[in-house]
Amino acid sequence: MISLFSALSVKKPLDDVLLTTFESKHAVDVEVTFDPTTILVEKIRDGAEPDVVIAVSTAFAGLEAAGAVTPDSRVVLAKSGIGIATAPELGDPDIGTVDALRTALTSARSVAYSRSGASGIHFARLLEDLGIADEVNARATVVEKGFTALAVTDGRADLAVQQISELKFVPRARIVGPLPDGAQHYSELSAALGRSAPPEAAELLRFLSGPEARAAYREAGLVTDTTARTHA
Repeated sequence: MISLFSALSVKKPLDDVLLTTFESKHAVDVEVTFDPTTILVEKIRDGAEPDVVIAVSTAFAGLEAAGAVTPDSRVVLAKSGIGIATAPELGDPDIGTVDALRTALTSARSVAYSRSGASGIHFARLLEDLGIADEVNARATVVEKGFTALAVTDGRADLAVQQISELKFVPRARIVGPLPDGAQHYSELSAALGRSAPPEAAELLRFLSGPEARAAYREAGLVTDTTARTHA
């Protein structure tokens, strides 16, 4: 058994393709915990010892310093940009420019986002930068963790903001598009071995950074071009 801690951004490719393929090829089970990076780090600080960790890249300096992951084992997997989704019965707002995005956010009945993940942390700061934080937050649907697009499919919100790969995990939600230049934020995702990882975990790490995995990441809306600008 391999224990894997993973950020939500790669849940769709892992669930849809990669874990089943790996388990079939290597005859080993993978037990996965999916959470935002901030929560995964808290669990590790509280004593959890996963064999492999997938998280936002900036988290690994602290994990290495704490002895939670093996130094020099980290590999970059992909980058994830933020998008907006809406319910299938609603029209698509214009979000092609920062000004249009501001109008869409202030016109929505409610905007769903999560403050615990990288996308939500950036979005909260973006609202402040746009000068609309009070107006949007007064009627926002704040999700503690999980997939914000569920809030548009069940009617709680008109718009959902999250990593595009996470929005795609909710099939009934319709993705309007990525945030425009000037508002976009890319989070780089990496994987590393836990300090007590068995040999099978190294095989999983190699698989997750290989060509089959990269194709699955792209299919899920992640960016595997390492030249994409990163702010995480």
